[in-house]
Amino acid sequence: MARLMDPVYRRRAEQFVADAVLAAAAFALAFVLRFLDVPFGIPHRYVTMLAGSVAFVAIGKSIVFEILGLHRKWWRYFQLPDLWPVVRAAAVASALLIAVFTLAKPYSYNLPRSVVVFDFLLTVAFVGGARLARRTIAERPDRAMRRARSRGLLIIGAGSGGQMVARELRLNPNLGSRAIGFVDDDPGKRGMSAAGVKVLGPTDEIGAILDRTGPDEVVIAIPSAPGTLRAKVVAACRDRDIPVRTLPTVFELLRGGVQLTRQLREVRVEDVLGRDPVVMELDRVGAYLEDKIVLVTGAGGSIGAEICRQIARVRPRLMILLDHAEDNLFRIDREMLEEWHFTRVEAVLADCKEPERMLEVMQRFKPDVVFHAAAYKHVALMEANPLEAVRNNAIATRVTAETAAASGAERFVLVSTDKAVNPRTVMGASKAMAEWIVEAAGQRHTATRFISVRFGNVLASSGSAVPIFRSQIEKGGPVTVTHPDMARYFMTIHEAVQLVIQAGDLGAGAGDVFVLEMGEPVRILDLARNMIALAGYEPDADIAIEFIGPRPGEKLREELFNSDERAQPTSADRIVRAVRTRPLDPDWVVRSVDRLEAFVTSGDEAGLAERVVELVEERLAESALGPPP
Repeated sequence: MARLMDPVYRRRAEQFVADAVLAAAAFALAFVLRFLDVPFGIPHRYVTMLAGSVAFVAIGKSIVFEILGLHRKWWRYFQLPDLWPVVRAAAVASALLIAVFTLAKPYSYNLPRSVVVFDFLLTVAFVGGARLARRTIAERPDRAMRRARSRGLLIIGAGSGGQMVARELRLNPNLGSRAIGFVDDDPGKRGMSAAGVKVLGPTDEIGAILDRTGPDEVVIAIPSAPGTLRAKVVAACRDRDIPVRTLPTVFELLRGGVQLTRQLREVRVEDVLGRDPVVMELDRVGAYLEDKIVLVTGAGGSIGAEICRQIARVRPRLMILLDHAEDNLFRIDREMLEEWHFTRVEAVLADCKEPERMLEVMQRFKPDVVFHAAAYKHVALMEANPLEAVRNNAIATRVTAETAAASGAERFVLVSTDKAVNPRTVMGASKAMAEWIVEAAGQRHTATRFISVRFGNVLASSGSAVPIFRSQIEKGGPVTVTHPDMARYFMTIHEAVQLVIQAGDLGAGAGDVFVLEMGEPVRILDLARNMIALAGYEPDADIAIEFIGPRPGEKLREELFNSDERAQPTSADRIVRAVRTRPLDPDWVVRSVDRLEAFVTSGDEAGLAERVVELVEERLAESALGPPP
């Protein structure tokens, strides 16, 4: 009795009965078609055969269908590939039918061969057709619901992503939207229909299509679409006050769920920077990390956490997460376990500025590869706290590099910044010193490959322009911009970390500096205007933009190379080597950092600031001499 109440058992029983009825109808109709041209219809002896065998044939076929698994699939989800199991099951049933009538001979006369053929074809048509009809009825919203669906969505991209969105809208009328058309640049799709929705034209005609169709919303269903295409669509929609959302990547879908329409997100500012995103095969470029012990400092920060996420995909033997901020370390540790299901993790609470503690950590785990992402990066804050800037960015880099080399690390990768180029601030100078320290360590510890990777601003990292602007827009403005001509190089955090990991496999070991190609610099004013427009407001009208002036030492345009460096191509796309015309003297670096450390230890901010300026001037003067004779 309990089994009869089981909904799964009940559904299969209902399918068994339905298939038996369909099989009986197919068998009876096969006799009718066979004798359709006979003047008096089916001869009496075949009427007797039909009446005496139809029940056994129907039940027998349904038993075959059950054995071959047809009743384990829901009819409402029937698809074209599911027709093949129906054909196979019908063929098996027909073969058994022939065998029974031939070998058992229940009647003195044979079953007509044409009846067998008609029966097979009709069984496939009835059984498959019933399932297809059930799905069609299930997916057909009722008339009242169709009337209620007033929001029209225009979908950019008629590929698999766009068709999935259109189908999801059709299957879920409660979403209150309907697909009114596709826009796709493939000329072969022009005028065609996909998922029941017509392709209206290419993106070059997006303005005319928007005016003609008047959608309530536009969805960009091409996760890998270049920034130029997104910018074109967003600009056309912005002129017409039409909101735009975009389909996430497969990576985002896997992390966030599977219901597509709930995964649609607002177009982000990084989508419209005007260049193609960096795309690479992480499994290939990060293969050198497989079966390695990897240590990431600053693992709870924006860059460090993303390094951990991407390294987890390569599955190293062990990953050590090191940070001195307890909350950040706790979050990335839980994320590795709960979201990435990566258990080969050790969370270490430690400060890179402490030599004894770092040596203890290095000798305990003996990492093969160290990614040093721990750093202070906020320019204004570091100008007010120069001792901590030098202590954390320069001296901590020396401690981490020296202890890594002493523990036999194969590679040491420093995450650097374009602010280290011709620095004018304490923060920039401290990162320049970090690069010098790594280059000097590469010359002194040849068993370890020391590498620095330099790049510009990372979108959406903590304290960067994007989250600041977003917060200001949410509060109604004003959005503060330092100078109308201020420009910066930008990358997404995913791009930057992918290239950092790849650069880690390029260095020859003598403190190579790699620079990530960032495309063209973006004006901060343009970035602010784009973000205001993407939020649905009119720049300068709804949200004011206020110019507050550059901060002390802040450059209008950042540089990627020092005056004594030249770009040298590498085997990797988007990564070049910065080659110095006059190599650093490692002994000079050691002496300089020793003096800085003395100022830091004594708490002499004035002496430290003066010495930092002297160091930068010394280096610039030395580089001006050109290559050594």
